[in-house]
Amino acid sequence: MPDVSVRLAGTADRPAVERLWLMFHHDMSEFNGTLPNADGTFRSERLHLAFSDPDWVPYLLTGEGGGAAGFAFVRGLTGPKRVLNSFFVVRAARRSGVGLRAVREILAGHPGPWEVAFQDANARAVRFWRRVASDVAGDDWTEERRGVPNRPDLPPDVWISFDSPAERP
Repeated sequence: MPDVSVRLAGTADRPAVERLWLMFHHDMSEFNGTLPNADGTFRSERLHLAFSDPDWVPYLLTGEGGGAAGFAFVRGLTGPKRVLNSFFVVRAARRSGVGLRAVREILAGHPGPWEVAFQDANARAVRFWRRVASDVAGDDWTEERRGVPNRPDLPPDVWISFDSPAERP
């Protein structure tokens, strides 16, 4: 499995995360039908919250040589469960183990109950997140469909829930 470094993203990392955010939304537009704004950007409320809200934390994933490999946003740090709000790995690093390795590290850093949402139409995400849940929690995870808030035009999101131990066995 290729090396991946997972670290908290600081102010100096924000421009890189903003560029990765555009790639993430470009990929997601295939499943949610969202076009970019007139200036080529996408909605960025979650991006801003990840860097400003104390209940959120942004992570930057880097690959061998320090290249940006992806990002993750976690929310719910002070609540009863954490939510992996956004998770993205650049295409060149996908299917190499980088995503699984990164998410394991993020989950272990915030032990306890977790939720992750994805779309049924995104077959790769379906396989990936079910694999993550099984890897982290064995058979002790659940899956349910929930409507997308303020978007009755979209199919429901799939949500998986599981507990993450502090350390991997």
